[in-house]
Amino acid sequence: MQSELVASRSADQRDSREPRNGTPQLDAVSLAIIEQLQEDGRRPYAAIGKAVGLSEAAVRQRVQKLLDQGVMQIVAVTDPLTVGFRRQAMVGINVEGDVESIADALTAMPEVEYVVMTAGSFDVLAEIVCEDDDHLLDVINKRIRALSGVRSTESFVYLKLKKQTYMWGTR
Repeated sequence: MQSELVASRSADQRDSREPRNGTPQLDAVSLAIIEQLQEDGRRPYAAIGKAVGLSEAAVRQRVQKLLDQGVMQIVAVTDPLTVGFRRQAMVGINVEGDVESIADALTAMPEVEYVVMTAGSFDVLAEIVCEDDDHLLDVINKRIRALSGVRSTESFVYLKLKKQTYMWGTR
């Protein structure tokens, strides 16, 4: 028990280091915990502890720290079609002026699930999930295009989703 506590303390100390840019530095144990949770977000801390070589309490502390630092979230991921959202689209947006203010406005819209500022043909890409085509038209035409600074939009309507995974976090 004592050696487990010492191992837990030293592992937690290693995990708390942060590089100069303020981004949390993740050690192999934290990455392994994330990997375990990506396989099954409901996996018990005791089972994770056995897999990564820590006590249940140490895993619980590590997970809370990862959540507090914004490194990860634990959420239920739904298939939009099965919960009534039959139309998805990626919208490319060209902006005049401050790109960040447009990105912030998009982030506030409940239909917008993903916002990224880009370099290339578009200044911002936004993934939109809507109930139907009328809902999508309303969001694009009356809300996105109405934002001051939006110069143009181009919509890419999803016909079929072939792959959606969240396993990229530890590779």
